[in-house]
Amino acid sequence: MIILPEERGLLYHRDEYKKLLMPGKHLIPPFHYVERYRIDTAFIPQKGLLEILLERDERLAEELEIVEPPDNHIVLVFENGKLTMVHFPGKVDGRMNAAPGGRVCYWRGPQKRSFTLVNLDDTQGAAQFDRAILLHPLLSSCQLVQQYTVEAWEKGLLFIDNVFSRVLENGTYFFWKGPRPVEVKKADLRQQQMEISGQEIMTRDKVPLRLNFFCWYRIADIMKAVLEIKDFAAQFYVALQVALREYIGTLGFDEVMEKKESIGAAVAELAKKDAGEFGLTLGKAGIKDIVLPGEIRSIMNQVLIAEKKAQANIIMRREETASTRSLLNTAKLMEENGMLAHLKEMEYIERIAEKINQITLSGNGGVIEEFRRLFLPAK
Repeated sequence: MIILPEERGLLYHRDEYKKLLMPGKHLIPPFHYVERYRIDTAFIPQKGLLEILLERDERLAEELEIVEPPDNHIVLVFENGKLTMVHFPGKVDGRMNAAPGGRVCYWRGPQKRSFTLVNLDDTQGAAQFDRAILLHPLLSSCQLVQQYTVEAWEKGLLFIDNVFSRVLENGTYFFWKGPRPVEVKKADLRQQQMEISGQEIMTRDKVPLRLNFFCWYRIADIMKAVLEIKDFAAQFYVALQVALREYIGTLGFDEVMEKKESIGAAVAELAKKDAGEFGLTLGKAGIKDIVLPGEIRSIMNQVLIAEKKAQANIIMRREETASTRSLLNTAKLMEENGMLAHLKEMEYIERIAEKINQITLSGNGGVIEEFRRLFLPAK
């Protein structure tokens, strides 16, 4: 039998291991057989325990590189600086990934091979490795790495084994998936809007109103907002709702209609303390809409019509007064100046003449004298 340079052989006699066969020609006695192994792959005995094989053949032990990882560890195998295999105790897809007992065995050969132990209990130890290794298909297929991305507008809270560890700034983070669960809770630090829609509130003078209110806010303290407060948005909604009710309840209906532009700032000031306790800062707030009941709306329409009519009457009287005053001034001028009165007569005659196409005269010379009297100045 010929053992190739890239192979090693194990000689058995009736399932009993005898010796290691190195590359070359070998004479195989009767009732013996050989198991062939490639030296560029991990060595996992097809028969027998590795410990027994190593005890019976020192030469075999010298030809193997053996790594014995502790519990909850994996072994990364690098050849010529590239990740080629991941080993961990147990089976992968029904196949053994390491020798029984979790040992990792490789044949010594021309390859430059190195082994890296990874402690899966150290979940944050993944940060020591290059991203290209952590995203390698070998690790992805084994689902040994957890990846979390904290966007530029976010912050994250890292929990390991349900215990808070630290605050994560924006970036991508990798963790080993081991017996200790890892969780990242993220919070959006951008300005957000909260709306209270269709809120029915009664004013001080018992007028029911329906308000649509809004408020802008940001997360200022992520530790308070996420770690200390359960569902801070829901709790802040209730606090803002109570502040709105308290403030509107102190105002009469007319005051609400007059101060609706400044109500937002007043309500925000009332809710400011609660917002700080939730780790939030408040921005602009205001009323979007005020919906009046049907009866109140009808009364308001009547009031509006009456106001507009009164304004119209005032304007008409003002114009009539101005017109009368102008006529009075004109009359005084004409009374004081006869020439002005004559010019006014000429103006009216000119307007009348513009609408006359033809004039027919009949009579004696008296008509001409009348026109002469109108158009020529008196001597």
